[in-house]
Amino acid sequence: MRIRYKKWARPELEASKFYIDNPEDMKGKWKEQFKEPEQPLHLELGCGKGQFISTLASCNLNINYIAIDLVDAMLGLAKRNIEAVYREKNLEPNNVFITRFDIERIPLILDKKDKVERIYINFCNPWPKGKHRKKRLTHTRQLEKYKTFLKPGGEIYFKTDDDDLFRASLGYLEESGFTILEKTFDLHQEPIFENNIETEHEKMFSEQGIRIKALIAKY
Repeated sequence: MRIRYKKWARPELEASKFYIDNPEDMKGKWKEQFKEPEQPLHLELGCGKGQFISTLASCNLNINYIAIDLVDAMLGLAKRNIEAVYREKNLEPNNVFITRFDIERIPLILDKKDKVERIYINFCNPWPKGKHRKKRLTHTRQLEKYKTFLKPGGEIYFKTDDDDLFRASLGYLEESGFTILEKTFDLHQEPIFENNIETEHEKMFSEQGIRIKALIAKY
């Protein structure tokens, strides 16, 4: 999703207590940054405006979360959304950090010491052209990178509107040694998540009559 430049985003992020500006320095030490470091650590790749992570993290205070995106404007909106949701619930965002980084280079900021137990990937770019498919966040090349920091038994939760991306992702996951625990080609008719949090894209696609595809895979 393209978004206009927001001049306030960078200053607000730099002033935020839950924004990490130097994620490379956190590699192997992410758990130590949280108020409750022994809690499980989950990761969202491509958090966008933060609607998903703000709801998820505020509803699960017993889990720590990292949300990553590459665009300052997106992260600025995510920061504001997280603040708003936590404020509404009279909570402090002590179990979530957001950071700016290129997901293709993610092994530079996470490793096995971080013990990530779950990865969320929601409505990522489908990169339909053949020469670009290696950029997919669910491509075999990326999955091998996630295995460098995902705990054995860790999970990937994936949602998309794109049929081709979903079918290809099933193959990528199996090729990389993941086990498909659950899958559906119509999430809203066949729920596989205990408490599905509808993202902005999910709502938009559903209203257009597009079925939401989803899976849970185990490493």
